[in-house]
Amino acid sequence: MPALSDLLGLCKLKVVALILLTAVVGMLLSVPYIPDYALVLNASIGIGLASASAAVFNHIVDEKIDLQMSRTDQRPLPQQKVSRNQALVWGLFLGIVGLSILYFLVNTITTVLTFISLIGYAVVYTMYLKRATPQNIVIGGAAGAAPPVLGWAAITGDVHAHALLLFLIVFVWTPPHFWALAIYRYEEYKKVDVPMLPVTHGIPYTRVQILLYTVLLLLVTLLPYLTGMSGAIYLISAVVLGVIFLIYAIKIYTRPDDPKIAFATFLYSVNYLMLLFIALLIDHYLLLPLGGF
Repeated sequence: MPALSDLLGLCKLKVVALILLTAVVGMLLSVPYIPDYALVLNASIGIGLASASAAVFNHIVDEKIDLQMSRTDQRPLPQQKVSRNQALVWGLFLGIVGLSILYFLVNTITTVLTFISLIGYAVVYTMYLKRATPQNIVIGGAAGAAPPVLGWAAITGDVHAHALLLFLIVFVWTPPHFWALAIYRYEEYKKVDVPMLPVTHGIPYTRVQILLYTVLLLLVTLLPYLTGMSGAIYLISAVVLGVIFLIYAIKIYTRPDDPKIAFATFLYSVNYLMLLFIALLIDHYLLLPLGGF
């Protein structure tokens, strides 16, 4: 039997934590009061387990690639700490339990949307898009952008336009976030013949795309304020965080010989998304009337 730490190592827990943050923020923003704690907990567990399941299947499909990349060669499967069959059983177990929790303790629409997202990431992106097109991150980003919508649907039972705004923010954030890492890991992606944008179109082209997407992201993050979804606290946070992200993108563009800038941009992009969604949450609850509590 594999160690629990190795099974958990297949789950990409840091990624799942970021997914859960965006999902929980979607839950809390969906209503003008604090939602039922049990519903939030059940939805979080279900979405988290489904996300972990998708991560496990990603490890299974990418085992041979992971073995050739220094960033991933210490993962449990390349190190043979977990067999493919064991990983498959583990992934199925997590997915079935997660979806069952959503179906029986949350609602059907969240279950269906979560299942679609799981298939979108584990099958459509990992098995096909990742190896088929340099736009893999753009198209496949839809699965990664779904958690706020899942969270919103878990509380309200429907998909509101404001939930789609949260989806759009994460969707537009994904390309500059991942392409920065792809530039930093260019040689490794080239070695394993994965058609990431820097490999197929070159690093200079990718730098331009990161800059353009970051400008677009800054504009998109203004929409929650412009549509009345959020107030001044969020607006100030979005502008400050977005300008800092833009500065990083400009540095990538103007300092092509400094690979550390790309990695620093990748790291900042993670903190950026966390802080942006926390700002949404703070703004939402500070604007609520006292009766909302």
